[in-house]
Amino acid sequence: MKIHLIAAARPNFMKIAPLYHALKSEKWAQPVIVHTGQHYDLNMSDVFFKDLGMPEPHIHLGVGSGTHAEQTGQVIMAYEKVLFEKKPDLVVVVGDVNSTAACTLAAAKINQYNGQRTTGQGYNRRPYVGHLEAGLRSFDRSMPEEINRLVTDALADILWTPSADADENLTREGISKDKIRLVGNIMIDSLEMLRDRIQAQPTCNEFGLKKQAYGLVTLHRPSNVDEPQKLKKLFDLLARISKKIPLVFPLHPRTRKNAANMGILPELEESKHFLILEPLNYIRFMNLVFSCRFVLTDSGGIQEETTYLGIPCITLRPNTERPVTIKFGTNRLCELDNLEQTVGGVLAEAVRRECHIPLWDGKTATRVVNSIKDFFN
Repeated sequence: MKIHLIAAARPNFMKIAPLYHALKSEKWAQPVIVHTGQHYDLNMSDVFFKDLGMPEPHIHLGVGSGTHAEQTGQVIMAYEKVLFEKKPDLVVVVGDVNSTAACTLAAAKINQYNGQRTTGQGYNRRPYVGHLEAGLRSFDRSMPEEINRLVTDALADILWTPSADADENLTREGISKDKIRLVGNIMIDSLEMLRDRIQAQPTCNEFGLKKQAYGLVTLHRPSNVDEPQKLKKLFDLLARISKKIPLVFPLHPRTRKNAANMGILPELEESKHFLILEPLNYIRFMNLVFSCRFVLTDSGGIQEETTYLGIPCITLRPNTERPVTIKFGTNRLCELDNLEQTVGGVLAEAVRRECHIPLWDGKTATRVVNSIKDFFN
């Protein structure tokens, strides 16, 4: 059975890796890694394949950057050609990036070309589509990711959810329960798969950081870093916070570009309380996570990893598609105006606490493989 695993951005690579390894050990499965090229910087993409023990992508679409429409359209066109040529039985999409929705659309609509096609052979049956990390909702349609989630879940044939609230979201939207499978959090599989290497990595010592004596910052969402006035205010707040506790900030290319254009980057780089880094590969970055006092982020996956590890997480967003990390975990939402107060509250609390969410146990990939077997049987 030919199974395409679609990867486009950093979190995608970590989600397909455990599944790739689990499928590779099955005689009936032929996992094929398809890299759309949505993240094309080496530190943001290809190096993660090496960290996660995966081969070079079997298929590389090479799409690159662009507007949402350009990127989505280019992935659809490029992947449609692959579908006609390779004819996979199952397409597995993960997360909520543009490539997730684009590859789902291409696969779901390809059966409209049954029979002959002007540019090549027809397709006898469209491939099935499975969405890993289905059912997450922020209920904020101003977020491009939310649109991608809605489109993907409406079209996918199998919906693998990470938590019970995701099942409830899908059921509320009228999706058949027959399509929904609660399998747990695949990100935890990657973390556990690499735990020994993460803990052995000397990143923390390399930068002279003391354990639980610094905050780790990762911000990249347009709502936080694209508006000059807001970005200036954010960096001013971070500079003040860094005087209370040193901050480590691996800069996303988008954030670095905007800060450089505004001329506010040199001041931070010269601060003795603020450590600006290039993007780090997964193992080096997670070594910093393991040892930090708290994480300040606007990312999705880090909310889950910090919850699993019991590390305080401050999410600089008005909402989250992962409310389970707030209800049962260490995550809290924060607006820019109360950022300093929130950080102060975190520093006054216990350093770590245990969190237990059902099926966040490092065995999600095995459950997904069993689900694929059941589906095709």
